[in-house]
Amino acid sequence: MNLASLSLAEGTRLDQYVIERTLSSGGFSIVYLGRELPAGYKVVIKEYLPARLARREADMRVVPESEETTERFLRGRRLFFQEAAALAKVQHRNIVRVTNFFRANDTVYMVMVYEEGKNLQAYIEKYKGGLSEKFLRTVFPPLLDGLKTLHDHHLLHLDIKPGNIHLRPGGAPLLLDFGAVHFYQQGRAHQLGRVISQGYSPIEQYQAAGYVGPWTDIYAIGATMRTCIEGRPPLDAKQRHEHDTLKPALELFRRRYSRELLETVDWALEVDPTCRPQSVDEFVEALNRPIAEPPPENSGSNVFDWIANSLPWTSKQ
Repeated sequence: MNLASLSLAEGTRLDQYVIERTLSSGGFSIVYLGRELPAGYKVVIKEYLPARLARREADMRVVPESEETTERFLRGRRLFFQEAAALAKVQHRNIVRVTNFFRANDTVYMVMVYEEGKNLQAYIEKYKGGLSEKFLRTVFPPLLDGLKTLHDHHLLHLDIKPGNIHLRPGGAPLLLDFGAVHFYQQGRAHQLGRVISQGYSPIEQYQAAGYVGPWTDIYAIGATMRTCIEGRPPLDAKQRHEHDTLKPALELFRRRYSRELLETVDWALEVDPTCRPQSVDEFVEALNRPIAEPPPENSGSNVFDWIANSLPWTSKQ
């Protein structure tokens, strides 16, 4: 089923909001740009609509696709609402802020603050990777601090990748898209479902009995950092698990980046979950080691001038 047939139409009223347009869709949700009424400020609205489990009726209700999918749909709807409620309690300047959540159309909705900016994937594509060590050490520590706050609330993101990292004017990062968010005290049987992003999801996300935890998000952070360097995502974890041909970042990029940064990225990208940093604190401690031999100042593309001085994406979109 295509996105147009599932999405709510422009002008649709939802609670105190009106839909302007569809922004994106994933395995379990559709994301809209909307406006709050009567003030008129922009918001992002995420609707629980698992395309494989449900359909939209003519009256806008979201219903299970069949009797066989009913139990999974209802369980997922309950978890989506619970996790929206949990996210609303997470306050951090580098995590998108959830301001409201409500039930309507026999499904649930999460409302988030809209912020101007552009995602990290756009910068990687523009510069074909090669983003500077200064860039990496400026953008990722605040993101990691936000991720630690998320983990402190016993939540996992489970879909960190460049497309879900938003850079606001001035370069301040924001972690987006919590469609896969998961309470990590729960077993895998209680998850909405597995969200896989090739190159960024570690092996435990492919395995039905895989044990996910903070180390799972750390793998995705390492993969995202390597993509900033190399311009493309690392080899898929499933392939690596079968036959790992991914060369260490330290071996490939040591002339352009510090040993300490590259070793930390390689540690995060260990295929075996038990061999990775087990917490954000462990990862940050490794990243913050004193640099014995700083990389040349001109190594890598420093995009901060472009962020500060060339902001066509901050005007109305």
